[in-house]
Order: sequence, then C-alpha cells, then structure tokens
Amino acid sequence: MTERDWSEVRTRIEEAWNDPAKRGADALEAVEAVWAGLDRGELRVASPIGDEWEVHPWIKEAVLLYFALRETTNLESGIFRYRDKVPLKRDLDGVRVVPPATIRYSAHLEPGVVAMPSYINVGAYVGSNTMVDTWATVGSCAQVGRNVHVSGGVGIGGVLEPMQAMPVIVEDGAFLGSRVVLTEGVRVEREAVLGAGVVLTGSTPIVDVRGAEPVIT
Repeated sequence: MTERDWSEVRTRIEEAWNDPAKRGADALEAVEAVWAGLDRGELRVASPIGDEWEVHPWIKEAVLLYFALRETTNLESGIFRYRDKVPLKRDLDGVRVVPPATIRYSAHLEPGVVAMPSYINVGAYVGSNTMVDTWATVGSCAQVGRNVHVSGGVGIGGVLEPMQAMPVIVEDGAFLGSRVVLTEGVRVEREAVLGAGVVLTGSTPIVDVRGAEPVIT
C-alpha cells in the first residue's frame, strides 16, 4: 500500500459490497480508482509484512464489484474482436510482452518482466525481472515476486473468494518447473525450486527431510 489515503475509497467499496442499493455512480468511481491503483502497482490484493502476508479483502471486493457494475462491450485489437468487461492492460513501459500474450487491465508488471505468450489475469502482481514463459497462467490476484522463473505451461491459480482467503504467492527467486500447478492458498517461499509437474494445493502436506527426522507441515 502507498502513502495515499485510501480510507474514503475503502469505505465506499465496503458499503457498496454490503448494500446493493449503494452500487451507483459513487461506487463505480471508487471501484475504478481501486482498479487503476492495482494497475499502477499502488495497491495490492496482498502485501508482504515482514515474513508474513496480509490480505486486503476490500480490494478483492472492488475487483468483484467491477464485474457487477460494468457493462460488457466490444473490444478490438487489430483484426481481433472480443466481448468483455475488462480491457487489456495498456501501460507496458519497461516490460516485454510477446504476442499473443494476454495481460488484463489491473494486473501490474514491474520493470523487466518478460511475458511470453501467456495469460496474466486481473489483480495479479508480477515482480521485476520475472519470466512468465509460454502458455503459463498467472491467475486472478496471484502475487509473484522478483527474479522468478515461471516455466512453460505453469498454472498459478486465481483466488477471489472467500474474501479472507490468501491468493497464491510465489516469492522472490523461486523457480517453477514446466507444468507446475499451484492452487488456492499455496505459498512458495524465497528461492524454492519446484520440479516439472509438481501439483500443490492449500492442503498438500510438505515433508521436510533436511533434518534427522522428517517434518510434515
């Protein structure tokens, strides 16, 4: 989170989320402000606090309210036409995006990111000098750190609901081998290496065999 005071915007988001009668022009303005903040990297669905991560449910609420408040429209890109509520991301300064990669508005890419033909969904955050390789998916609100290698075909799941649920988090320097799949609540810590084809869910037991006795977490 930045130094900007988001308290008023947050209040309007929470009121609109809890009371459909308040989902008017003021609510849409607040929602669009949050999406713009996500797109610029000023806001994140989850933020690192020391060695832990903090989820911001009101930002998730803004992500979901966007779909409730916006109309489906025709979107064009060259010869292609789409129908959606979310445009493509346009601020790509400092990053490399190889066609036909798809990066949706509200995803933030720090400078130095390379996105091969891949898919990066709404509210996601990708740190600097990270490679998102061919046919990899970075799901809604996923948080990917710096200097991460996301190999071809990797699936990083998206988590929007429940509001308190932790998105998938991949910390700095991690390596995700080909066709790795990470789903709800998974946190891959700094410089971890996952071999090709590994599948982790929030309930997958992790066995640490580095000590004299295996430790299951």
